[in-house]
Amino acid sequence: MALHFERTEFDARRDRLVIEMADRKLDAMLLFAQESMYWLTGYDTFGFCFFQCLVVKADGTMVLLTRSADLRQARHTSTIEDIRLWTDRAGANPAVDLRNLLNDLDLLGCQIGVEYDTHGLTAFNGRRLDEQLQTFGKIVDASGVIPRLRLFKSPAEIVKTTRAAALADDALDAALPLVRQGVDEGKILAAMQGAVFEGGGDYPANEFIIGSGPDALLCRYKAGRRKLNKNDQLTLEWAGSFHHYHAAMMRTIVLGKVSKRHQELFEAARDALVAVETAMVPGKTFGDVFDAHARVMEAHGLTRHRLNACGYSLGARFTPSWMDMPMFFAGNPEPIAPDMTLFAHMIIMDSEAETAMTLGRTYLTTEGEARPLSRHDLDLIVR
Repeated sequence: MALHFERTEFDARRDRLVIEMADRKLDAMLLFAQESMYWLTGYDTFGFCFFQCLVVKADGTMVLLTRSADLRQARHTSTIEDIRLWTDRAGANPAVDLRNLLNDLDLLGCQIGVEYDTHGLTAFNGRRLDEQLQTFGKIVDASGVIPRLRLFKSPAEIVKTTRAAALADDALDAALPLVRQGVDEGKILAAMQGAVFEGGGDYPANEFIIGSGPDALLCRYKAGRRKLNKNDQLTLEWAGSFHHYHAAMMRTIVLGKVSKRHQELFEAARDALVAVETAMVPGKTFGDVFDAHARVMEAHGLTRHRLNACGYSLGARFTPSWMDMPMFFAGNPEPIAPDMTLFAHMIIMDSEAETAMTLGRTYLTTEGEARPLSRHDLDLIVR
């Protein structure tokens, strides 16, 4: 069995969930988020692109409803013992199979929480689910229950994230010797992802982001490659991933002579990240962290060039994104607390000057100051 944690770790997570369900008076939960299933049982698959559901009862018993392709996957990677299958066939409606399963579990008329806010439950399947459950019991949205439990990392999870951070550092180390005139972006990507794989890591939950020249101002991956010029800019955003736990980093690298605008934007990004680090402590909120970033950007005259969020939580995530909740944005009341793994990114994009600057790394919160998980410093990288 390919479990990445001790059974006692999974037992402790189950017990935390059972307590939370009791507080919310939930007789059962229907889990559709792959992150929830992985956190609770170790179940590791991309089969959540199809209909599947992990039913958790108030006493902690669990039943997985999935397809035949994931039967052995669940047996091999998880602690789940009771696995039921719905059959691929013309006109199949697995929501009917789920309703029948819930009836077999004596949950008719009960209060049931559903994870609606997840890529594991499409709008199409969500509508079919609601059609089957509207007269079955009292259905409530419980999307935030497990994400909040996952926000606080156990010692074993911190070990995974620390390893992921080392892999992210390795990826940058592999990239830097290649950042020079005439090198294709694809070669840089290959070196970075290869370093993660060679170090025992995984595919990240979303693509690495790479862009040079005008494309250095983009914050998302896109298809297509170019070769670096003598005087160029290269933006990279990537993550080390170990057993699906992520540690992200972000840098804009300058080739050749550093322009005045690049230097100005770098100094603002560095100052903002230092301010964010100072605010990333117990007693502050996620909104306070964003405000610290925004004040520095305003002081540098860069309010219109910044984004409306400057980071987010990280953890074990699956496609299509390594971003986790909560995020650093204005007014977010979520308190900063120890044992969170948080990615802070300073992104400044001056479209008029076609100049980009980014700076970001992952932190572990503590009882005091947040601890950077990267071994790299915050100096401007010039090649």
